[in-house]
Amino acid sequence: MTDPRYQKLAELLVGYSTAVKAGENVQLHMIDVPDEFTVELIRSVRKRKATPYVQLSHGRVMREILRDTDEAHAKLSRDIELAKMKKFQAYIAIRGAFNANESADVPSDKMALYSKTLRPVLNHRVNKTKWVVLRWPTPSMAQAANMSTEAFEDFYFDVCTMDYAKMKKASGPLQKLMTKTDKVHIKSPGTDLTFSIKGLPGVICSGDRNVPDGEVFSCPIKDSVNGVIQYNTPTLYSGTRFENVRLEFKNGKIVKATSSDTKRLNEILDTDPGARYIGEFSLGFNPYIKTPMTDILFDEKIAGSMHFTPGQAYEVCDNGNRSAVHWDMVLIQRPDYGGGEIWFDDQLIRKNGKFLPKALQPLNPENLK
Repeated sequence: MTDPRYQKLAELLVGYSTAVKAGENVQLHMIDVPDEFTVELIRSVRKRKATPYVQLSHGRVMREILRDTDEAHAKLSRDIELAKMKKFQAYIAIRGAFNANESADVPSDKMALYSKTLRPVLNHRVNKTKWVVLRWPTPSMAQAANMSTEAFEDFYFDVCTMDYAKMKKASGPLQKLMTKTDKVHIKSPGTDLTFSIKGLPGVICSGDRNVPDGEVFSCPIKDSVNGVIQYNTPTLYSGTRFENVRLEFKNGKIVKATSSDTKRLNEILDTDPGARYIGEFSLGFNPYIKTPMTDILFDEKIAGSMHFTPGQAYEVCDNGNRSAVHWDMVLIQRPDYGGGEIWFDDQLIRKNGKFLPKALQPLNPENLK
């Protein structure tokens, strides 16, 4: 018998996150996901008189595809995938991972070649379709979260099917404040960072792009970032885990980058010129997500966190930066992680992970649950 939670999640993704309508074409991209859940998504799409198209992928196979890719292969993949993507009005991707480090031994130059060549596919999907992306709970994810498989599955379905309409309403005041803010100052242990977001809008993320969700983001003026940021959560990119990432900025550019794997960190940041500039600044506040698990779709939503992202800017909040890279790195500012402050135009708006202005307090964990 199918888990009843599968139907509830499928309905959220199809009915709320992508708001599928009759006559639309919907791509369902399933990566190492149980067939039973794929079936529920197909049924949910068809219930709305829309047309589902299923694409199945596997992490182990993708590793082999990437290991010896070349320009001819990457261009062929781009042309086929872009032609397909242009057929869809909505895109739902479920990304399982039996091994989160499956691509760790893919050479950096191969990964860079493939990601740069395939970037137009991602750009079209992000900017031209209704889309939502989420992970699928696996034993490897449970292990990363230091939880049993059963406990992690319970946590996963609770956080993925929470009241996102309530979150969206509570996010409105923060969106308005970000939109009218000029100067931002971030302070934390090892972090003293300033930049401007003047003229760039705040954007609410409340279950209609990622699940789980819980952030409002903006983007720095490209050359305005100065100072240093010391991230305090592990980060996984292209199959490699990094810890203690520290970035120094001068006039927007990352001029020094160190981590537990400084060589590979800089290889990624040298993918293209835009990888050393910032494409996103965001505040996370999902009340159910408290600790990092080296999975960015969860970690970037941690209550009391922020992320500051080298690479591509989103068109919806665009500082003009272009890159094949978009690397969300997370700094948690709750007291148990060393605390910290966020200032907007010389007003302290969040201290030790808690929003201070009355209009923003509904985003604090005790009020969002």
